[in-house]
Amino acid sequence: MMRRPDMKSPAFGGNCHCAGRLGVIAEGMVKLSLTLAALAGPLAAADLPSGQQATLHEVLVDKQDTVTWLRFRFLTPQIAVGAGQITYDSAGADMMQLCQDFALPYMAEYTLAADKIVISFMDRITEFGEPDPDAIQYFEAFRPEGGICIWDEF
Repeated sequence: MMRRPDMKSPAFGGNCHCAGRLGVIAEGMVKLSLTLAALAGPLAAADLPSGQQATLHEVLVDKQDTVTWLRFRFLTPQIAVGAGQITYDSAGADMMQLCQDFALPYMAEYTLAADKIVISFMDRITEFGEPDPDAIQYFEAFRPEGGICIWDEF
């Protein structure tokens, strides 16, 4: 069971210069205080198509001009290139499922609205917007429409 995040959390400090697949620059981030401790535990491996575990690390609300992005950042230590690891191609179905079965219900529960949803996987916890050349991260963007997630290019 998840606890409601503290909506009065301090704003993410200053401007964040972060790059996604196409170099999205994020400004004025608001960080919801969802931490690993706020969750009962990771999503079970059997729940994701790849069989990997995903633990929610944080949810970020990013308002850019007229577009609001919700960024769901998951710790997924099994992602990597190589034998026995979860590749970007095999993680795509996991990200779609997390958007549909986790992000949309989360938005409804906490009365959040977004034009875009980003599901991020990281093999280790990283600070959002800070470069970490050793970290592996996968990203996908979706558009919530009519109660479903529609894949959307960055």
